[in-house]
Amino acid sequence: MNLTTSTLTRAAGLSAVVAGLLFIVIQPIHPPENVATVTSSAWAIVAYLTMIMSIFALVGVTGIYLRQVKETGLLGLIGYLLFGFEFVLVTVWSFVEALVLPPLASEAPQFVDTVLGVFNGSAGETNLGTLGAVGLVSFALYLVGAVLFGIAIFRAGVLSRWGAILLALGAASTLLVPFLPHAAARYAAVPVGLALIWLGFSLWAEQRKSAAERLTGMQSPQLDPTPAV
Repeated sequence: MNLTTSTLTRAAGLSAVVAGLLFIVIQPIHPPENVATVTSSAWAIVAYLTMIMSIFALVGVTGIYLRQVKETGLLGLIGYLLFGFEFVLVTVWSFVEALVLPPLASEAPQFVDTVLGVFNGSAGETNLGTLGAVGLVSFALYLVGAVLFGIAIFRAGVLSRWGAILLALGAASTLLVPFLPHAAARYAAVPVGLALIWLGFSLWAEQRKSAAERLTGMQSPQLDPTPAV
């Protein structure tokens, strides 16, 4: 396989597509966030899928940004850093959910219950200190990062503008999450998942078209400038 910039960029586009699909699939199969479920196989599956999704999303978002780094300017850089760091944070948190919380469920159920409350909004009995602010930080990174990144992509006009609009609006819809039941609020992730699929495919298709055009240009017969005698 010839690893070129175009090949890696197309791979980043496919990574965004995979991340978007996983982001959507995870929502309906996510088990309730309580001590009783953290030792179940369903919990482990979702935690590992979330970890994988976050890694693919980080690769995909990075490729989307690098393709239009000049066109998106400072706004794109800020949006990318915030949105990208959100996926780093989710990767770390999913690691904790998959490998740290299950062994503690029987030994320290109150601690586990409090940790789970960081994202589901329920208050636990254990003081987590600054760790308790992770949920709020994650919400801010996701909301502000995705909205700014979507606006920057739209303004750049390199990739699908409809995908950029969906990303910004999908992230903005999370402002309604506090007013919804936690189980229903999960589906606010669906528009962002669709936006990642849309933008990832747009990146892949754009690079594939560019590669095909370059290949066609290389294979075109060259006219002999030497005049006939």
